[in-house]
Amino acid sequence: MTSFLLCIAQYLIIMVVLAAIGVCGALIGIKLRKSKDAKKAAEETAAEDK
Repeated sequence: MTSFLLCIAQYLIIMVVLAAIGVCGALIGIKLRKSKDAKKAAEETAAEDK
């Protein structure tokens, strides 16, 4: 019985780790996209000023 509970606990830990990696990846992707969009907007504004 204890080995069964340990197996379930192991899978739960793996699930939490994978979910955390997914969330971190999404947050990094959002940050990079916002940075890219801000850079592009700044370039367009600079081009319009010339």
